[in-house]
Amino acid sequence: MTTFSRRWLLIIVLLVANAATAAPEAPLTEQQRAMHVLNRLGYGPRPGDVDRVVAMGVDRYISQQLNPDSISESATLNKALAQRATVNLSYAELFRDYAEPVIKERRAEKTEKKDGEAVDKDKTQRHAERQVGREAMEARLMRALDNPRQLEEVMSEFWFDHFNVFIGKGLDRAWIAPYERDAIRPHALGKFRDLLGATAHSPAMLFYLDNWQSSVAGAPRRKGGGKEGGLNENYARELMELHTLGVDGGYTQQDVTELARILTGWSFDRQALRAGHGDGFRFDPRRHDSGEKILLGKSFRADGEREGERALDLLAEHPSTAHHIAFELAQFFVADEPPAALVDKLAKRFTATDGDIRAVLGTLFKSEEFWNAANIGTKFKSPYRYVISSLRAADVQPNDFRPVIGLLSQLGMPLYGCVTPDGYKNTQAAWLTPGALTARISFATGLGTGHMPLARANIKGREVDMDGDADQIPKGVNLPPPDLDRLLVTVSPQLSSATRSAVDKAPKPLRAGLVLGSPEFQRY
Repeated sequence: MTTFSRRWLLIIVLLVANAATAAPEAPLTEQQRAMHVLNRLGYGPRPGDVDRVVAMGVDRYISQQLNPDSISESATLNKALAQRATVNLSYAELFRDYAEPVIKERRAEKTEKKDGEAVDKDKTQRHAERQVGREAMEARLMRALDNPRQLEEVMSEFWFDHFNVFIGKGLDRAWIAPYERDAIRPHALGKFRDLLGATAHSPAMLFYLDNWQSSVAGAPRRKGGGKEGGLNENYARELMELHTLGVDGGYTQQDVTELARILTGWSFDRQALRAGHGDGFRFDPRRHDSGEKILLGKSFRADGEREGERALDLLAEHPSTAHHIAFELAQFFVADEPPAALVDKLAKRFTATDGDIRAVLGTLFKSEEFWNAANIGTKFKSPYRYVISSLRAADVQPNDFRPVIGLLSQLGMPLYGCVTPDGYKNTQAAWLTPGALTARISFATGLGTGHMPLARANIKGREVDMDGDADQIPKGVNLPPPDLDRLLVTVSPQLSSATRSAVDKAPKPLRAGLVLGSPEFQRY
């Protein structure tokens, strides 16, 4: 990058860091209304989307997004997803073919080390397991970019962070894809209780928060259980603090212990997984605490697995859960500090509809607060949202996602990479730092000037397979820069006159990068 280019990059960084979030002038134009729903219900417009939403009407667009089955799927997207074969495998197939071979490979290494033998450096199985994670990441990015059911994608992201599972922990390296596919995505706009139950039964969640190890004292050890034995409260604590009631939801440490006792025996069956049977979940009555428990003032007598189901019912129906979910949705879609009146309204809707997520969102999208000019274009994009919205606005179609995956890690938001169970935040305080802005603007400049290697290498007319060792894969090739005129038309409803003037004065090769790095485009 030339000194001249670096100077412009620095100017953008300073503009973004110091930009005041001025509210748009009222009343909103139809283009601004369309831009608002494209930004909040999805990952921002592609060229032509604003005009399309204006033509069909904003209210009809919202209705369609709330009912994704009414929107035709993308045949091109489905074809591309089908090429990621591991994304559609079951928990059992992934355990048998990917996770367990890695376990055996590592055990063999430990044995060799213990016996003083030379350790075999072949990491074939680990490379295969990493392929599973990479294909899950690619599938997530492809859907966010190209799925016309944008709200479904946004809500899948929202709920994954709410019920976070970390891809870097043991078996979850192989189980991220079925967790998102089976536990999160089908229920993203459905009933909260169904979503809660799906995550509670998921082997990925039970492994991540250690409930698979939790048992009544004196229960028989299971082969392959590691250091298991006794009560483990990790999942019970996060189930109340993060998934349902909230940190101030009115529960006590004793409630955590009682819920952990109720959930003893909720685990998965390695033998069944190895044999390819079932979905992985198993209730083991030998490991269940059959004593009487009292959770949130309610008595639970011995009833096996049904005790856990009753506990999930109790948590899902609790007023604190309604308020907690309402606050998170209002923060995600409206403002970092959401209006209390809106949170109360959404909580009441949640309770009245038995936790119907679609109904709650319908109320939110019709609310005065959602359309208040003070809340439009004021939320700061997370790295994930910023990268996806940039690619969509620039109409860039990667077929090599390695640079995007790497960039998200560089920006502090690796896909499925949040270690802690609270998931990634969606507030300005979490993401607005000078270092992060510099990295964003560098990306915007590279994308705007056509210096992002987002295409697969092609040798003698043959596309190179991108699987295998990173050092054996040729570097990708750059895609051409975006069409500046189309880009400006796409994002113009949210650009200020000052930004447009700065873009017009900048050297032509840097203008697209200026648009993508502008203060307004960093927000939504």
